[in-house]
Amino acid sequence: MAEPPAEGGGDSRSATRQKAVRQWLSELARGNRLWIQGTVAAGIVAGIATIIQMVFLARIIHLGIIDEVPIAELTSLFLGLILAIVFRAIGQGFQTRLAARCSEQVRRHARRQLNKHWRATGPVALGQSSAGTLAREWIDHVEALHGYFARFLPQMALSVIVPLLILVLVFWLDWLAGIFLLLSAPLIPLFMALVGMGAEKLNQQHFEIISRLSGQFLDKVRGLTTLQLFGQTAGATELIRLRSDSYRRITMKTLRVAFLSSAVLEFFASVAIAVLAIYIGFGLLGYISYGPADQLTLFSGLLILLLAPEFFQPLRTLSQHYHDRAAAMGAGAEILARLSSPVQSHRTSTSAPGAIGSDVIELSSVSKAFRSDQQVLRDLSLVIGKGEVIALTGPSGGGKSTLLHLLAGFLAPDNGTIQVFGQVPGSFRFGWLGQKGFLVQGTWADNLRLTTPDASDIAIETALRNVGLGPLLDSRKEGIHSAVSEEGQGLSGGQARRLSLARTFLADYDLILLDEPTAGLDIDSEVFVLEALHKLAVAGKTLIFSTHHHALLTLANRVLLVSGGEVRDA
Repeated sequence: MAEPPAEGGGDSRSATRQKAVRQWLSELARGNRLWIQGTVAAGIVAGIATIIQMVFLARIIHLGIIDEVPIAELTSLFLGLILAIVFRAIGQGFQTRLAARCSEQVRRHARRQLNKHWRATGPVALGQSSAGTLAREWIDHVEALHGYFARFLPQMALSVIVPLLILVLVFWLDWLAGIFLLLSAPLIPLFMALVGMGAEKLNQQHFEIISRLSGQFLDKVRGLTTLQLFGQTAGATELIRLRSDSYRRITMKTLRVAFLSSAVLEFFASVAIAVLAIYIGFGLLGYISYGPADQLTLFSGLLILLLAPEFFQPLRTLSQHYHDRAAAMGAGAEILARLSSPVQSHRTSTSAPGAIGSDVIELSSVSKAFRSDQQVLRDLSLVIGKGEVIALTGPSGGGKSTLLHLLAGFLAPDNGTIQVFGQVPGSFRFGWLGQKGFLVQGTWADNLRLTTPDASDIAIETALRNVGLGPLLDSRKEGIHSAVSEEGQGLSGGQARRLSLARTFLADYDLILLDEPTAGLDIDSEVFVLEALHKLAVAGKTLIFSTHHHALLTLANRVLLVSGGEVRDA
């Protein structure tokens, strides 16, 4: 007895979600209305040119066969036919070009929304999602919007306007043939809508499954060494196989629906054209005397037959692109779920520069808890002066990284306020070095220019020497253009960490936050990192770092013990 309400609730949530997705797609369309209108206008020009083309063709055949007019006297009609074909091609070309431009603008705007949301969410909360899932959202889900805006949306207007133009001409030629077309036209949208109801749900499942599969596959590849060490490769392989099989099944279901819809629509269009052809054929032979049938000529009958496929073509094209709508609805549901997820509220707020306490970092009654029964930080009030070197120490899990994340703006406090030099955390440039250095595929120079795109080669080389990479730089033939991968291939762990640290020298940040900067490094790398941090301290930079390393503690002019939800001087 409990299942029906649950199912009804599920249907209600699904309807609400679909309504939200349609509203979001409509907002994207409103922002690009001119491009869509231009696409429709070009399609109308192509449709009118097609009608004129058929008129010229039917007229040429009628004059040539019935009136036996010499071909030389039909030159003007042939020229008109050629011009109509040219204008039709030009209209179709502009339609494709404007549609592609519209889709490009929409996808760019969607990616801006995702980028803005990711930035507001922060790296800590965003790290809870798989990199594969995020990549799918950024690439495949956004690309799935292309067909909806480039093909389906303009075609909706064209499937009404162009058939109406043809219908008016057919009614003028033969009102009975016009009635045949008018009665058969609704069948295509009707069956398209019936088939499309299932297609939307299948496409949404398709995007959910591929996102899950992408994330799991990427996680397994990244953790392949760990899986081998613990003998879990067989289980991981079986999991990927099951997920891949689920993806195969949902893909085949989607294809079956697409092929079924195409077959049904082609069938009804063919039947309607065949009925019209029978009527015109018997009318020309004199077997039908009802209505305007006895007034049919080769010109009017042939023109109606030529226009009949063109009457159904916009509707058939719309049906072919109906899966684009279903794909956009499925992808839009995933994107909108991401955009609707909660963000750190303080990251979108602003604070005027030069506010009170612009030379200090001030935390007032700050609390942060990840579970209701355990507070990581409790009612913390702290003032840090500009240019101070602060070391955070204490037991693992005591809240050192959480405090750094709060200062960076990666997390929002549950209670209290934070001011960093009179500004909201995360609203200004600062240096950050996590427990694992961040690298991208490219060269050393590419990685340093992530924070300072206009940095000169000399400035990059100076920054590298400041972190102790001078000897390694001199030994490389390519110098600062030496290749490095995301995993730091070609560098040791300590060298990769120092390469990341070199960005802080190049960017000249006033505030630098470091989370365990010497964790996992050998002695030589530790020495180089210590020397680099000492240079930054001497330069008057504000350094705040977490560490258990005794040498780093001696570098600080203030050591804070973070433990049990409290922060106090050690």
